[in-house]
Amino acid sequence: MRSIGEMARDSGLGVSALRFYDRAGLLIPARVDPGTGYRWYAAEQLDEARLLVRLRRAAMPLADIRLVLAGWSGADTDLVRRLLEAHLRRLEQGLTEARSEFSTLRALLDHRENPMTASPPTRTVRLSLPASALAPALDAVRFAVGEDPELPMLGGVLFDVEGDVLHVVATDRYRLAVARTDAVGHAGSREHVVVPAPLVDAMRALLADGGAAHFAVEGDRVTLEAGEREASGRCLAHEFPDYRRLVQLPPGRRFVVDVPAFRQALEAGPVRVAEEREPGRPARDVSVLTTVDDGRVIVCGDDEGNGDGNRAGDRARDGGCDSNRIGVGRGFLLDALDAAGRDRLVLEFGASPTAPLAIRRTDDEGTFSLLMPVRLDD
Repeated sequence: MRSIGEMARDSGLGVSALRFYDRAGLLIPARVDPGTGYRWYAAEQLDEARLLVRLRRAAMPLADIRLVLAGWSGADTDLVRRLLEAHLRRLEQGLTEARSEFSTLRALLDHRENPMTASPPTRTVRLSLPASALAPALDAVRFAVGEDPELPMLGGVLFDVEGDVLHVVATDRYRLAVARTDAVGHAGSREHVVVPAPLVDAMRALLADGGAAHFAVEGDRVTLEAGEREASGRCLAHEFPDYRRLVQLPPGRRFVVDVPAFRQALEAGPVRVAEEREPGRPARDVSVLTTVDDGRVIVCGDDEGNGDGNRAGDRARDGGCDSNRIGVGRGFLLDALDAAGRDRLVLEFGASPTAPLAIRRTDDEGTFSLLMPVRLDD
């Protein structure tokens, strides 16, 4: 017999996925301990679990998976083959339709860009602000810069200036960080430019000595002067996503956390491995968070054995980890805590587990980061 932790390790299914498939009646444990609630699986169930992993990777609906598993255990190979072939036909049809829609979208994009009439940028932007204000703003967002070569527009920091306010923004799709600071010298309309990450780092190095910083955009070049030194280079020739739409979230439930203690709980607490990830991306450790009535945010453990005979849920038993949970990449959350630069922060939970987790400063509503949640159940 295998414990649920051993079954998760050997099959490739996460513990939460195994619980989900138990509740769905797809992969029911051979035995459940009536006293502890531990799930135990028979040796022959490992092949079914591995089959289940492959079927879900192929995006087969649960209803069809149920029939495939029934046919597999009953040696009804004809039924299994027909179900697999039918699902493959649906995937091929879906791909054909998706190609058609993307072809139309590309044509619309080409029409919008209209490169035949495009002219070189002629914008000019000049603004000044204290180095002591720009440095922490860059520090607050730099961790969220994207590194995907397929999305070069995310490989830098957006400098968005309007009136006497400068916003700097970065995102890699899984996290988004925004910092706001006051600036002077720009009296025109809203202007924005994407500064590539290496140039951002060079700019940040100039700000260590304090004093005044002068930021300028001339056509496709950006320059930062601080003291007698400057960093200059070309901006990215890509449009950054409209971050203002991305941060328009309904108000959530806010909880103040002591950052050093919370960080310690994250580093010492249990993690899961993300059950789904994009090809080429390494697996992420996921921390599961929940809130309790006394205003605390706690790190949840599994409510079953983790394969070594120990119970992993003791850390959260005093508050209880129920359905009010959210999973986030532990490394991403630790980075966001560091970037915020405060000993006390506000964690804002959305109305559902699919809403982003917001990390906000208690003294600055204009500087915050958002982390996309990780799905906990299959």
